[in-house]
Amino acid sequence: MKKTLILAISVAVLALLAASCGNKKKAAAEAEQQAAEQAAVVEQAKQDSIKVEKKFSDLAEEPLFDMVTNYGTITIKLYKNTPKHRENFAKLALSGFYDGLLFHRVINGFMIQGGDPLTKDPANADRFGTGGPGYTVPAEFVPEYVHKKGAIAAARRGDAANPMKESSGSQFYIVQNAQTCSQLDGEYTVFGETVEGLDVIDKIAAVETDRRDRPVAQVKIVSIKAK
Repeated sequence: MKKTLILAISVAVLALLAASCGNKKKAAAEAEQQAAEQAAVVEQAKQDSIKVEKKFSDLAEEPLFDMVTNYGTITIKLYKNTPKHRENFAKLALSGFYDGLLFHRVINGFMIQGGDPLTKDPANADRFGTGGPGYTVPAEFVPEYVHKKGAIAAARRGDAANPMKESSGSQFYIVQNAQTCSQLDGEYTVFGETVEGLDVIDKIAAVETDRRDRPVAQVKIVSIKAK
């Protein structure tokens, strides 16, 4: 009886040791797989960055982009004298950052605003207008770049929280009415203009909106591609 008990205990101990060893091997294999997957993600991001840099280097000094929306296409030109904003917007566009985002703030007789990555997910609706890529862009005020109709300018936080008037890393607005937007000259960086599609801006500005100036039906940026 005693020998049987000892044998049973020994078998149980061996089983526990085997199970422990098996769990360690499984955990090690899972950790190795996760590391490999993470390395693959990092490498893909590196390759994507290289491709974007190459595409950017091939652009004209004042590149043209087609902003395709579900209301039509707006062709924009980026200014050479706002190089930080030109490079930032172009690289985001070339990487596909803007594809699928919404114009989340529309005020007829004023402007239309988009570029918030949070707008890809309706669950973020209460936070629309607060998102970005995690950085800001230094202001680049150029006297001749004013808020004319079709001008493209960078959105930003208010002066109290942002005394240097730094621009959002991705959010922008397009002027629909030059007269009402003229007060923004020298306050928000204008970095481009519309060369085709002013009628599309008017169509978007005329959509029905709610009390928060959000379109009732989605106004989507399908893609932004270099011409």
